[in-house]
Amino acid sequence: MEYLVHGDLCYSTGAEHIETKENAYLHVKDGKCLAVYESLPSNCSALEIKDYRGKLVLPGMVDLHLHAPQYAYRGTKMDLPLLDWLNINTFPEEAKYRDTDYARAAYRNFVEDLKESPTTRAVIFGTLHKDATLCLMELLEESGLETMVGKVNMDRNSPDYLTEHSAEESLKNTREWLEEIPKNYRHCRPILTPRFTPTCSDELLLGLGKMMEEKGIPLQSHLSENKAEIAWVSELCPGTRNYGESYDRYGLLNHTVMAHCVHTGEEELKLLIQRGCFICHCPQSNTNLQSGVSPVKHFLKKGAKLSLGTDVAGGANLSMFRAITDAIRASKLRNCLLEEHDSALNLEEAFYMATLSGGAFFGKVGSFMPDYEADFLVFSRKRQSVREESLLERLEMLLYTEKELFEMEAKYVQGRKIL
Repeated sequence: MEYLVHGDLCYSTGAEHIETKENAYLHVKDGKCLAVYESLPSNCSALEIKDYRGKLVLPGMVDLHLHAPQYAYRGTKMDLPLLDWLNINTFPEEAKYRDTDYARAAYRNFVEDLKESPTTRAVIFGTLHKDATLCLMELLEESGLETMVGKVNMDRNSPDYLTEHSAEESLKNTREWLEEIPKNYRHCRPILTPRFTPTCSDELLLGLGKMMEEKGIPLQSHLSENKAEIAWVSELCPGTRNYGESYDRYGLLNHTVMAHCVHTGEEELKLLIQRGCFICHCPQSNTNLQSGVSPVKHFLKKGAKLSLGTDVAGGANLSMFRAITDAIRASKLRNCLLEEHDSALNLEEAFYMATLSGGAFFGKVGSFMPDYEADFLVFSRKRQSVREESLLERLEMLLYTEKELFEMEAKYVQGRKIL
């Protein structure tokens, strides 16, 4: 499959720059980007041209942290802090997913809406229920999106109705889940998913570390989201110097996404950078659950691997455009209230986190540079503007106004049109 995409292209080449090419051509072959041309090359004149002239063409968004079973109750009980919110909102709802009929109905809604969002790649929490998680993976595989999904592990400090009662039971359930994933899946892959240190015993984390190494499967979890949570981890793991070490002592920070890192200090940050761990900033969730504002600009300067997440249902919607603009807003507030020097993100940096930087967890994803996978979105303006706008201004307006001024006309993943 080879073709050209004709339109107004916007894509990151690094944290400091968004490349804008008006009335340009993106050359796609076998699901990958070959080149961007400012005019049609003579040797490409026979290729199919997908005509999106005058429309914005940008890379698909990469959401590295969200909870599929929480989607049904997003936007509720948002006045609670994290640990109360989990006990009152999350755990009772996730327990319902032992009923696979309930799970299928709820996950169908989630997958349909995710497919219609700007997200093309996502790393997703399920629940601890094997059959429900397999159901979610089936629906995502059929959607054409590129995703990773985890069956949650939790064997302590959890309600009796939502726990695996030993590390042995949790590890056994995880192995069975991995064995039952159909071998012909191409778009949805597994990721190991300890919920977080407070709900996972040392024996369980040790076993997951061995499984991670043995099977070469990545891992996702939560880290340093809330001060009460961090104090709890300190009590549970007295031999560690920081929350990150509770995972690292079992080899769980390699090829890993750690969500939040709101209160990560210098020692913990250095550890995450050394391990190549992806930090996933979830600004809407951190605000809603009163966790704070992560110092992501500092992380960026230090060279950490950064990404963005919606963290549904701590975040109330699936919009990665909202995640981009919320990250900018939250960093400005941090800059103002803490009187830090230059801690506010700019458009280029936040867009980079949602595309090229976060996409690196999947490989060469999130840009139109050569050999990157051809995930892209097409947006048209609902009505003609009365003023002249640069291509970068149009992109910024799309990110801040979304459906108010623009509509998504097409969505491609690995060169395949899925919408």
